[in-house]
Amino acid sequence: MEKPFSIVEQVCCVREQLITGLKPGQVADYVLLCGEPERVPRISSVLTDVEETCRVREYTVHKGNLNGTPVTVASTGIGGPSTAILLEELANLGAHTFIRIGTSGGIAEGLQKGDFVIATGAVRADGTSRSYVWPEYPAFADYEVIAALVDSATRADKRFQVGIGLSVDGFYSENKIMTESKVSPMSQSGYMPSFMVNRLADAKMMNVKNIEMENGTLFTICSLFGLRAGAICTVSDVVPWHPTDTALDFDQNVMDCIAIGVDALGTLISWDASIGKGVRWCPSLL
Repeated sequence: MEKPFSIVEQVCCVREQLITGLKPGQVADYVLLCGEPERVPRISSVLTDVEETCRVREYTVHKGNLNGTPVTVASTGIGGPSTAILLEELANLGAHTFIRIGTSGGIAEGLQKGDFVIATGAVRADGTSRSYVWPEYPAFADYEVIAALVDSATRADKRFQVGIGLSVDGFYSENKIMTESKVSPMSQSGYMPSFMVNRLADAKMMNVKNIEMENGTLFTICSLFGLRAGAICTVSDVVPWHPTDTALDFDQNVMDCIAIGVDALGTLISWDASIGKGVRWCPSLL
């Protein structure tokens, strides 16, 4: 009879992972992340030789090839806790580079529905990242991933801004709506304590670009473990939420965001192949 395997063996990659059940060989070095499981097949549709390696809870994971290089596509679910679990287990199995393709609410002046935000970092207004590090620990994206995303978005001739986002846990508690030119809560029964009233206005004053729910955890964990991570999010709405004159084909907009993320990952793969393992990209290498 096969000897039972221990928690240590699971965590150290000897056996399948605790939550996802993923096993060695089922995860690539390069990963494209999204929140919704339903978005995974949309992303992996641009890959070849795609196979599903996981479908459990909020996690759907595909593995395929991008120009001959193995790539994993995985859903994180909503928010920090589920994102952290997935990152830990993918990293256990060798993943080292992550690009998140997500949605967000636009905060910064000039952002419109359908624009993109390439994150340089995140205000850690979430709880998960605090379970890993001090409150003072920064959440920043890897500069190579930022550069690759900016390059891809520029070549695609899309509208985008680059900067810091607000990463939160509470979708309804943190978001607001505009009613009769007044900021109103989205929470049940109009719940909005005084410390929440000016949160979005304060974030805008701090030059925060957008609000979302995963980047703080993603950037913190990847920095902590020496992994590369970045994110591009579409602006699905501007906040406080209110009607706008901007007509948006959301499905096409998401596909445009996916195209930029996939292209950027291809750029990173190319850079890694051309300059060698352990060498960091810089402009003088062009």
